Amino acid sequence: MSAPTLRPPSGPAVSSRTAPALLRPSGLTWTVLRLHRAALLMWIAALLVAAGVLTWMYVIGPDAVAALAPCGSPPAGALPDCTVLDAISTDETYSTWIRLVSTAVSYLMFPVAAWAGAALVGRELEDGTAQLAWTQSVSPVRWLAAKLAVPAAVLTLGTTLAVLLDVWARRDGNPSLVGDWYDPEVYASTGPVAVAYVLAGLAFGVLAALLLGKALPAAGAAFAATLVLSYGLRAVRPSLWPTTTITGRAALDLPRSALELEHGVVTSDGRRIGNDLACVGSGTSARSRACGRSSGLSDFWATYHPKSHFWPLQLVESGLLLAVAGAAAAAAFTLLRRRTA
Repeated sequence: MSAPTLRPPSGPAVSSRTAPALLRPSGLTWTVLRLHRAALLMWIAALLVAAGVLTWMYVIGPDAVAALAPCGSPPAGALPDCTVLDAISTDETYSTWIRLVSTAVSYLMFPVAAWAGAALVGRELEDGTAQLAWTQSVSPVRWLAAKLAVPAAVLTLGTTLAVLLDVWARRDGNPSLVGDWYDPEVYASTGPVAVAYVLAGLAFGVLAALLLGKALPAAGAAFAATLVLSYGLRAVRPSLWPTTTITGRAALDLPRSALELEHGVVTSDGRRIGNDLACVGSGTSARSRACGRSSGLSDFWATYHPKSHFWPLQLVESGLLLAVAGAAAAAAFTLLRRRTA
């Protein structure tokens, strides 16, 4: 009896050499990640450092709050020993590191804009590698879509994670430790505007690179444009949502959580005078009223944003930033089509 003959299965043969190649990532997404793997690794490392620092801040948060509490020297009753709290100084450590991470997240848009203008697009246009890719199977529009979409996804995911960790590490948001909600760095690092600013910086960088075609000038132009956008929106931020105005003695004693914009007095004939400090600091309500009568004033008023306006302001500003980012991206696609038509 003859031994059975083993036959390979029908169909195209798959060699051991080609099998691993089929499992390798391919396509424009992988190409973008591979070309900019150094930036990707730096981004991951920065996120890991930020996550480690913020986790540490979350752990020492209760000790930082305790360090702010009243103390006695020597300790008396339930008051802790001041010398022990001063030696620990956990509150200073907590505040310092929280603010360092918040500042880094707040100004992340600037290095992103410069990197997008210089390395992501500008260098490829300057070296001619982009034009080479367009002569292959990749169209200019697909090339630009990948250049925008892949970094946008990575930056959105990472920035969102950093913002969530920042909010988590702040615990109850004690302003004596972490700053007030309206402080520029606190505001920009604890809400969706952080992601929107990063995406705007990315779009500005890509547009600047397509306009200038040179890496370094594009990086500088994108940085400058992002700087103007940041300070412009910071200047108009209080007007992005209707303010609250109150009158009476309460206008002189706004809570710390209120972002005061303007205050003043109401004269006996009903006129409002802004930023008038008359009778401020008179002491009791009776003394304030007496001072008002003698000065020809009938009331006090103040215009401010309460803490409850944090989310409306965040959402409106994020919407404006995303609209600007979308306009810059659309302009980049239009410019690319005209130049490659």
